[in-house]
Amino acid sequence: MTALDAPALLAYDDVLATYEPVLGMEVHVELGTGTKMFCGCPTAFGAEPNTQVCPVCLGLPGSLPVVNEAAVESAIRIGLALNCSITPWGRFARKNYFYPDQPKNYQISQYDEPIATDGHLDVVLDDGTTWRVEIERAHMEEDTGKSLHVGGATGRIHGASHSLLDYNRAGVPLVEIVTRPITGAGARAPEVARAYVTALRDLLKALDVSDVRMDQGSLRCDANVSLMPIGADVFGTRTETKNVNSLKSVEVAVRYEMCRQGAVLEAGGEIVQETRHFHESDGTTSPGRRKETAEDYRYFPEPDLEPVAPSEELVERLRGTLPELPWLRRARIQAEWEVSDEVMRDLVNAGALDLVIATVDAGAPSAAARSWWVSYLAQQANTRGVELADLPITPAQVAKVIEFVENGTLNNKVARQLVDHVLAGEGEPEEIVVAREMVVERDDSKLQAEVDKALEANPDIAEKIRSGKVAAAGKIVGDVMKATRGQADPARVKELVLQACS
Repeated sequence: MTALDAPALLAYDDVLATYEPVLGMEVHVELGTGTKMFCGCPTAFGAEPNTQVCPVCLGLPGSLPVVNEAAVESAIRIGLALNCSITPWGRFARKNYFYPDQPKNYQISQYDEPIATDGHLDVVLDDGTTWRVEIERAHMEEDTGKSLHVGGATGRIHGASHSLLDYNRAGVPLVEIVTRPITGAGARAPEVARAYVTALRDLLKALDVSDVRMDQGSLRCDANVSLMPIGADVFGTRTETKNVNSLKSVEVAVRYEMCRQGAVLEAGGEIVQETRHFHESDGTTSPGRRKETAEDYRYFPEPDLEPVAPSEELVERLRGTLPELPWLRRARIQAEWEVSDEVMRDLVNAGALDLVIATVDAGAPSAAARSWWVSYLAQQANTRGVELADLPITPAQVAKVIEFVENGTLNNKVARQLVDHVLAGEGEPEEIVVAREMVVERDDSKLQAEVDKALEANPDIAEKIRSGKVAAAGKIVGDVMKATRGQADPARVKELVLQACS
């Protein structure tokens, strides 16, 4: 029986009653260098297909690669941040295989001499527990091109009528980070996988070595999953679910594979060592190709490149450039703002923390900055179907809006209108306030005139207020706010209404 013969998924609790999950995470990080790993071609995302190529990244005869110094330094900084040892002398190797999106038919990578080895990353789980993930290695390599399969229903090669190849990505610098087997997580294995990729993404973003956009492939996760009977000491056969492209999907893919493999094993079948495709639409995986071993790739030293031999002075200089680690920064910020773990977790989960910090750095109070980003601006992002950070408004602009509210120039209602105008691309907040005459009306004589008009138009409401029904003043306040296009101070209007009816 093969993996395809599994009659159904095994219930998660039943999997855990019999088997111990073993994970291995491989994360590919596209480095944010201006040029490719071994040539001077640009690396900008979204360029017209096959416009960012040259003889080197196309593997044409006679072309020679040259190592990107900035990519090497980024890889060293990643290794240091992961508590790894930096290899003092190492070589690149040729990894030989045939894929249509790798024009040379081999990939320049590192095999037995990676740039960084033997590290760890401590990750925080949902309940605050810290879990240490051991890092086996981080090595440098070049990315492949990209295949677009046309004519099928799924976008994959099966069922497609033809394929198109874009080599713009071929040669983009990559660092692959490989964990040691993650054991002992039990029921929390999917959560550990998600927490690890989340922490790694945060770390890489803090290092400023990549934009870590999973939706654009800048950060790609391969999740290796196997099951072994509880009490056994030999790992089961693993599968590798390729290119999972969201944090939530990492957790879903691991859980699905545990249940799928459990069903196969309980039915008397054997797990096939293979790659698997993850399907975002329903959270399932499907077979890819049989998984090769290292021997299948016929590694040998790359003859056209000098060894990479970073000096101790270079390593220590790069160590001095490491930023405050994200989790330590979060703890410091949380203490400074005096907020709970739940509030901080909500900010992180909403992708708002860095935006709030930048807004505070621009002069806004932390409470107001948090409120704007996780409420009104989060609603706008949801309506537009974009990430919060992709809204066309900067933290400095949000800080200016908050300043207008704090100093009484605008009330909250008009401030939201101002934000809408900024999001529409009308300019800076201070320019829009002047152009649209949005300043709150504070002339009591003008406000009183509007109050008198509203009371005269609603004599029954005025009589209720005079008889002591203060809540009825809300109708008059609303009318005045409407007449002043929301630019009156509602609290002051209410005071004037009550005075007029006293």
